[in-house]
Amino acid sequence: MRPSGRDLSEMRPVSIETGFTKHAEGSCLIKIGDTHVLCTATIEDRVPPFIKGSGLGWVTAEYGMLPRATNTRMRREAAAGKQGGRTVEIQRLIGRALRAGVDRVALGERQITVDCDVLQADGGTRCAAITGGWVALRLAVNKLMKVGDVGSDPLVDPVAAVSCGIYAGQPVLDLDYPEDSEAGVDGNFIMTGSGKLIEVQMSAEGSMFSRDQMNTLIDLAEKGVGELVAAQKAAA
Repeated sequence: MRPSGRDLSEMRPVSIETGFTKHAEGSCLIKIGDTHVLCTATIEDRVPPFIKGSGLGWVTAEYGMLPRATNTRMRREAAAGKQGGRTVEIQRLIGRALRAGVDRVALGERQITVDCDVLQADGGTRCAAITGGWVALRLAVNKLMKVGDVGSDPLVDPVAAVSCGIYAGQPVLDLDYPEDSEAGVDGNFIMTGSGKLIEVQMSAEGSMFSRDQMNTLIDLAEKGVGELVAAQKAAA
């Protein structure tokens, strides 16, 4: 029995509220259970120096958690004077994941920055950030297309992410914090709407896992991502 009472292959409730902020070209508040992430997308007519003049666009991301997103207050990273290693790793992951679904030639020489701010954390924050980040990106690109700044849709395939793991010896979909903190195996799966894998992060936290168990987790992830992509398309 899972702490939440969910079936092994059951996602937490998912909701995506678009247009959550006034100024960003694209924004949404994504809620996956008690994990809530605000995602905003900003369009800029510039690109990083290493691709300037190439005609290619760029999508990047930043990620952060509010001090009371968790059970106890975390110190703001700005107060510490630098980002933590976890933050840097997650925002690079978000950027890589979103770029996988973008035709950078069609985007043109401009940059879209997706900011993901965790308001409340209960497991799977990076997965929620990627899933909501794609919605914010979709909304921003829709504005480019509406005014004719891009000739064709640069978003070639939705991108979403979900966690899976082995909890109490059973493969489970979409771990919340009580499961994540005790899972023997923990994995994050980033996939496209067409079912292609972008990135898999898996580790044995307390017990090793077999090839068959990994295949089962991938099957669960495919189911979960399919549900998330449906929610993305309904929202944007």
